Amino acid sequence: MAKDIGIDLGTANVLIYVVGKGIVLNEPSVVAIDTKTDKVLAVGSEAYRMVGRTPGNIRAIRPLKDGVISDFDITEAMLSYFINKLSVKGFLSKPNIMICAPTNITEIERKAIIQAAEKSGGAKVYLEYEPKVAALGAGMDIFKPSGNMVIDMGGGTSDIAILSLGDIVASRSIRVAGDRMNTEIVNYLKHHHNLIIGERTAETIKIKIGTAYPEPGNEEKTMDVRGRDSVSGMPTETTITAAEVELAIHDSVDQIVSAAMAVLETTPPELAADIIDRGIMLTGGGALLDGIDKLFSEKLTVPVIISEDPLDNVAKGAGVLLEHMDTKTAKENN
Repeated sequence: MAKDIGIDLGTANVLIYVVGKGIVLNEPSVVAIDTKTDKVLAVGSEAYRMVGRTPGNIRAIRPLKDGVISDFDITEAMLSYFINKLSVKGFLSKPNIMICAPTNITEIERKAIIQAAEKSGGAKVYLEYEPKVAALGAGMDIFKPSGNMVIDMGGGTSDIAILSLGDIVASRSIRVAGDRMNTEIVNYLKHHHNLIIGERTAETIKIKIGTAYPEPGNEEKTMDVRGRDSVSGMPTETTITAAEVELAIHDSVDQIVSAAMAVLETTPPELAADIIDRGIMLTGGGALLDGIDKLFSEKLTVPVIISEDPLDNVAKGAGVLLEHMDTKTAKENN
């Protein structure tokens, strides 16, 4: 028998949850292509190692941009590769797939995601919204008549939602998240240090010394960064502080805070009262940014909690929903 799978099809990473097994795959959403033959050379971690380091005829492509598919064929090739790698297909049956998407996707983008999952070997394909699934994966009980708020900051999008009775009451999705922060770090170093670096180096800086909350002592956290001098063109090295990283990503973080405020402003008062009691759950890779919980808590005047495994929440939640559907179907059949 085929095993049902939940997929977090992220801009930065793809995570796959197999029912009964848990999360079995977590790899970067990157595909390396030979431009002369259009042949796929590597997928996932292997392809990610090639980013910024390939000769002219090889391109390392990220087929998802801002949480949606920007290259259909490559997304399909990537999904097929991952699904075949897991050998979840049965002898005569295909797995049902639960796939997650941002809340503001268009009908065309929605169809593209479903079609890519079907073509890569899915039987029935279900599409669910990321904040709902992330809240479930973070352990929130969203099926009761009480308000739950979740902020899911991924690579391409930040999704903010208020949930009650198993569905979204108010939500907002903005295309400002981890990738935008990386770009801002690249631009900051170029303008203030005449240093040209790649996306991967920017990601490393954000993980190691990135912070969202200016605190005394941040100047002491430093990192040596290597790249190319924009004036001489020669390889060079400079030192950057955590305070500078905070300055570089300030605009992006500010936009996510403003979006969260906008969602809270449209929330029914009864649910708003619940959120003051329960707090806001932060999930996604952005939740790992140092000081992000303090910043949200200060700006929104509500307690903020970072979920236990922020990177795994969407995939876990998709698995929970699939298992929920399985038990429901079993009951209906009896």
